Amino acid sequence: MAVPTEFMTQITRSQRQLHSFILSMVWNTADADDVLQEANLVLWEKAAEFDASRPFLPWAMRFAQLQALAWLKRHRRQQQRLVFDDDLARLLADEAAREEAVFEERREALAVCLQKLPSGQRDLIARRYEPDGSVNAMAEAGGTTPKAVSDRLRRIRHALLQCIQRTLGEATA
Repeated sequence: MAVPTEFMTQITRSQRQLHSFILSMVWNTADADDVLQEANLVLWEKAAEFDASRPFLPWAMRFAQLQALAWLKRHRRQQQRLVFDDDLARLLADEAAREEAVFEERREALAVCLQKLPSGQRDLIARRYEPDGSVNAMAEAGGTTPKAVSDRLRRIRHALLQCIQRTLGEATA
């Protein structure tokens, strides 16, 4: 069976968030790497169950959580150091999932707010965050000073922050 392109895109895009989520449970980078690999195997096995109309990350985080809990249970017997019990591990995982949901809401609000910017401002922000997008290079290309570019970027970022806060406020109202 061929794996849908959307699934491959989503699993690739979510690796950093999944690793951070797992790390919040196992507290060791090398162990989190191992658990992430286990979670990825399960995700690939479950690829046919992925519903592209629903958010990928919460779905994937549930499998990552189960793999981390299984890892903690296996290693609790082997380790002499303090390991969280299952209830605390679930509580931490749930809190990390809530934080991820808030992050996702903010990311979506940012996308909406970026679209509201005039095209020139949107272009300036995009150029700044491209690889090797430096203020000095932008100033030179635009025939202005780095301070002028920095000031303009600061004003745009401030406008984006206000828009995000309004958007999130409207979503909770």
